[in-house]
Amino acid sequence: MEIQVSAFPGLLFIKPKIFGDSRGWFYESWNKAQYECIGITENFVQDNISFSSKSVLRGLHYQKPYSQGKLVSVLHGEVWDVVVDLRKSAPSFGKWQGFTLTGEKKEQLYVPEGFAHGFCVLSETALFQYKCTDKYSPESEHGIIWNDPSLQIPWPVDAPIISEKDSHHPKILELTDELLFD
Repeated sequence: MEIQVSAFPGLLFIKPKIFGDSRGWFYESWNKAQYECIGITENFVQDNISFSSKSVLRGLHYQKPYSQGKLVSVLHGEVWDVVVDLRKSAPSFGKWQGFTLTGEKKEQLYVPEGFAHGFCVLSETALFQYKCTDKYSPESEHGIIWNDPSLQIPWPVDAPIISEKDSHHPKILELTDELLFD
């Protein structure tokens, strides 16, 4: 696998080795020993899969407490994946990064605890997988509004389809210290 270290400490972009022939393809999406060698030592406790249509935008979500590290990938389709660093002590605090993830290339993004995360679907549909280091906790769920003007994220969809819940998140500058990470 090929690892690209991000400018954000702990955030990793992973390109797995894909083995293909006339029958199809194969790749390892998770191998504990190999991922430990690149610094991903957390214990994953829950896997989630979401299915979305073109222009759906999900996020920007995070949990506190019961924070989750996530290993995310697209099983089918294409998304633009965005993370926002909410770790007050990080030099990248309050900044975002975007990555294109495709089912064809099988890229993965490791998002450590302390980040808000979201994505928008670029293909007709997308099947998105999350490996999480903690269980989903509705009472711990928080978010940042997807179109926060202080972040200036250039989402690549003209009219995103947003859930009611996601349309009411606060701006990053409205988050109190209790909702940020040390």
